[in-house]
Amino acid sequence: MRTSHLLSTPALSEHFSFRVPSAIRIAQIEYMKRQDEVDEINTAIGNVTLPVHPAMKERMFNLNGPDSPFQGGVVKYTSTVGREETIRAFLHIIAASGFSTEKLYAQVTDGGSMAIELALLGVCGPAGSDEKPLLVIDSVYANYSLIAQRIGRKIVSVSRHLREDGTFSLPDRDEIEHIILEHNPGALLVIPYDNPTGQFTDQETICMLAALCVKHDMWMISDEAYREIYYSDEAPASIWGVTDSTVAGIEGRRISIESASKVWNACGLRIGALVTDSPEFHEKSVAEYTLNLCPNAIGQYIFGALAHVSHEGLQMWFKEQREYYRPLLSAVRRDLLELLPGIIVSNPEASIYSVVDVRNIAKPGFDAEYFIMYCAQEGKVRVNGKNTTLLVAPMAGFYSTQSLKIPLWKTQMRIAYVETPDRMKCVPHIFSELFRQYETGRL
Repeated sequence: MRTSHLLSTPALSEHFSFRVPSAIRIAQIEYMKRQDEVDEINTAIGNVTLPVHPAMKERMFNLNGPDSPFQGGVVKYTSTVGREETIRAFLHIIAASGFSTEKLYAQVTDGGSMAIELALLGVCGPAGSDEKPLLVIDSVYANYSLIAQRIGRKIVSVSRHLREDGTFSLPDRDEIEHIILEHNPGALLVIPYDNPTGQFTDQETICMLAALCVKHDMWMISDEAYREIYYSDEAPASIWGVTDSTVAGIEGRRISIESASKVWNACGLRIGALVTDSPEFHEKSVAEYTLNLCPNAIGQYIFGALAHVSHEGLQMWFKEQREYYRPLLSAVRRDLLELLPGIIVSNPEASIYSVVDVRNIAKPGFDAEYFIMYCAQEGKVRVNGKNTTLLVAPMAGFYSTQSLKIPLWKTQMRIAYVETPDRMKCVPHIFSELFRQYETGRL
């Protein structure tokens, strides 16, 4: 007779034990567990469904072409810093927005997220310490907080607030400086075309933040994944628009995060870049990245095609992206305000996101995370003859600190404008119906 033994496994690390999925993935993970037939409109993650730039598409479909490095099916490592052509493509794109790339250094990375990790390793204090944290403006792109946790670096923040009219407040200079004096951060982060809020940070504000970085001897990081996706009449804003002539001493401390994912509609390509005007930062960042050997070789080749597109051609592409997104954001906001009087929806200023806040219309005790789980696990609305649900992201995952006296994230959610226009037009109806269902059933 066989004897069965209970097998035990070693304990997980503390980090793994407490790890939960990112806020931008949790709804999809829960939805995939459903057994009933329900279509989903997934606006929880910025997974763009538009085609890539034609020059990139041509290379993608001709990987064995006469100029391809992959003829015969051989895929070798590239240099750690990236292919020379791909580096030129990133700098060429910055220049197409009207900014000088003289004395800039770029390294290619596996997506913008890897560039974020390298940046934090380069500007923050030792792992596990409170020294030299990263200073952010909450709410902030969720990956900053999650990557900081992964590598043991600390984040401190100042908060902005969503007003009743859909605009966001920005903390004033004195408030930011108070946090700087209290925590002595190693760097300040700005996301001019903001994820998750959709707020646009103009060049004047970027210069104000840059002046604080110089005054308090900090690095300045600008996440420019959505550069050129903005909906005002202002010129594009960038860290590369701040020079010693506008803010004395800023040069040599500037860093930007670049990505193929959003403006170029190539999320799955996993190509990004870390650009800086500090030769020492660049040298050490590349040295750190030698552990990864090199970025995605095929993705680099596809993205490198943009190095050969004229500035005029790139500017036309930027304009097309803005003209695609602007009416989508405006229409969804208008319909949400009409269907759910009292809801707050952020004004479309930049990027491809809206924040919705139900604080004025939800019953006491509303928690966006529970509502999102309801939508993913059981909620459904009949749309075009099909049961359909909506996936959105809880804003709780976009606040780097949970220390606010008023938990803003409890009633806030982020919508990403990544589904087709026809499907995005259904979002207000589905959201409003699911919200009513949930509130009706909630004690």
